[in-house]
Amino acid sequence: MSRLNAHQLLDLVLDDASFRSWDTPVRDDRASPGSAYARELAQARERTGLDEAVVTGEGLLHGRRVAVLACEFDFLAGSIGVAAAERLVRCVERASAQGLPLLAAPASGGTRMQEGTVAFLQMVKISAAIAEHKAAGLPYLVYLRHPTTGGVLASWGSLGHVTVAEPGALIGFLGPRVYEAMYGERFPPGVQVAENLFAHGLIDAVVPAADLAAIANRALNVLLAPREGLPAVPELPREPLADVPAWDSIIRSRRVERPGVRRLLRVAASDVVPLSGTAQGELDPGLLLALARFGGAPCVVLGQDRRGQSVSAPLGPAALREARRGMHLARELRLPLVTVIDTPGAALSQAAEQGGLAGEIARCLAELVTLAAPTLSVLLGQGSGGGALALMPADRVIAAQHAWLSPLPPEGASAIVHRDLDHAAQMADEQGVRSLDLLADGIVDRIVAERPDAADEPEAFCARLGQVLQHELVGLLQLDPAERRSARLGRYRALGL
Repeated sequence: MSRLNAHQLLDLVLDDASFRSWDTPVRDDRASPGSAYARELAQARERTGLDEAVVTGEGLLHGRRVAVLACEFDFLAGSIGVAAAERLVRCVERASAQGLPLLAAPASGGTRMQEGTVAFLQMVKISAAIAEHKAAGLPYLVYLRHPTTGGVLASWGSLGHVTVAEPGALIGFLGPRVYEAMYGERFPPGVQVAENLFAHGLIDAVVPAADLAAIANRALNVLLAPREGLPAVPELPREPLADVPAWDSIIRSRRVERPGVRRLLRVAASDVVPLSGTAQGELDPGLLLALARFGGAPCVVLGQDRRGQSVSAPLGPAALREARRGMHLARELRLPLVTVIDTPGAALSQAAEQGGLAGEIARCLAELVTLAAPTLSVLLGQGSGGGALALMPADRVIAAQHAWLSPLPPEGASAIVHRDLDHAAQMADEQGVRSLDLLADGIVDRIVAERPDAADEPEAFCARLGQVLQHELVGLLQLDPAERRSARLGRYRALGL
């Protein structure tokens, strides 16, 4: 496939004539004069006009200052030796010191074989510099280009907050040529390809280079949005709510036409950047993970997607591992976390048991209730069982009028207590599952009215809910973090007493 060189990519992504190099001359301490390696370096420099396999610097992306580092594959296959690694690390450290987001664009065969084990160990210091950059709350975005393999993929190529890849790019740990030489057969086709990585939840999107600036800009609009000094958002008046029986709300919550998390984001949010999977090889269509803004307030959104759940494919443990990725992003990037609950229940199957569903619910609960970031939970529709509970504990909890929360679907509760399904409506009433009951018990803080059913007014309902979310997020961002976390723990400590 055709390939942009490093400078062509930077010219395409950055604003016109805005790139400024941070590179300084490299030392060739690892290449003995007159050696074959010294000749290879000289030829690479003559061929590319560069002195090493990486280009670093800064530029403007939609008018915003960003630090950039890009590999030049035509320079010894973009391989990373001591000099290239030092250039990379200095770029990352400078970006951290200046508080700049970092955009990395690797295209590399990995470690430079001519420099041996010392070059191999350079991946440690690069990873350390990236980790320090992220620990400072600064964004790190990665664009994997064709090809990216070996130690580069196994270090700074796989550490992005958001990671996208070039269409058709070869991306894998072990290069196919090495595999064939070692095992005497070709590597299975279609595995080490960007589109396959996306399908398995390892990267967030497959994006042509021409679209990279737009998606990076949307991500940075969220990741760099101010957390302080946001204008106040008026609170919507609280409407009188009809005393609707619990079973009636449950029936309404199951309507196919009811708006879900995707409709909410489309109507009420901006700068939405969908993320995909756990970044560790799992993807569950029942959970949506995204960066977004509600008004001026930035957040990480993790929502149970009603479109991605079915009787044959219910919410599984991978969805909760993906949710925990969202929690980690919120903590690392110091962003509010919005969870959206809308599930008929998590999977009850051998695969779910062996996949550790119960443990994932426990870990979600422990991480979410103790998270340092502001948290806001939205009970949007069905809230059945541990899959719903896993996303529930938060600083503030908002419920749609006909949303509900129950240890099991009412039919399941009826089966346990009465050994039939005929008492489902009675069990729903007795268990206090509807939003009005949750409000009275201190589980929910605010109910958003449906007029009379969100399924009949999806756009208007989502717009109202969006305004409530804006108001709540701005309020949470104004609170002292330690006091906010202490109040959250106290809330759940006292619940039911």
